[in-house]
Amino acid sequence: MSDTALPLHAGAAGAAPSNEPPRFYMTTEHHPENGTLLGFWLYLMSDCLIFACLFACYAVLGRSYAAGPSGADLFELPVVAVNTAVLLLSSITFGFGMLEMQRRRKGALLAWLAVTGVLGAVFITLELQEFIHLIHEGAGPQRSAFLSSFFTLVGTHGLHVSFGIVWLVVLMLQIGSKGLTPENRRRLMCLSMFWHFLDVVWIGVFTFVYLMGVLPA
Repeated sequence: MSDTALPLHAGAAGAAPSNEPPRFYMTTEHHPENGTLLGFWLYLMSDCLIFACLFACYAVLGRSYAAGPSGADLFELPVVAVNTAVLLLSSITFGFGMLEMQRRRKGALLAWLAVTGVLGAVFITLELQEFIHLIHEGAGPQRSAFLSSFFTLVGTHGLHVSFGIVWLVVLMLQIGSKGLTPENRRRLMCLSMFWHFLDVVWIGVFTFVYLMGVLPA
């Protein structure tokens, strides 16, 4: 039976014991190949369940206006369409960055990541302005079940984008200091999946919440 870990300084039989603590090396890779990516896919699936529950809540409560304003009264589709275009464009720029990563061009990669972060910040800014405008108009989350479910669903997505921007900035600093190491490349792949996942979720929000929300009840 072969061992996976052997002493580094094993001596001959009968040799005097050493006071130095034994050191070991691994003859096989301890970390399973692609284990991080598999774990991150499992996380994304759990996030899918969270958003599925939020969409289900909005489907049930989305027409409960409590004699208050509806989506047709509140939503400004041109502004939301611009915000949607900004987020989708950020997904394209992230894709360009991943292409530069494959070419091992660190400078170009960091430039595309910076553009992606700026577009994500613009998206969050426009979303916050929408929330502030709604609250100023008296259409806060406490006004009706419709608005409660709306703020919860859209706000949860916004929190995910904000977390993605923080992650993006931290990863840019790591790449700038350590370069395109295998670990940083793997982290970039995870962040890429996360960012594209948020784009897919937002398409559902734009269609199910905003476009359908302006239809007459």
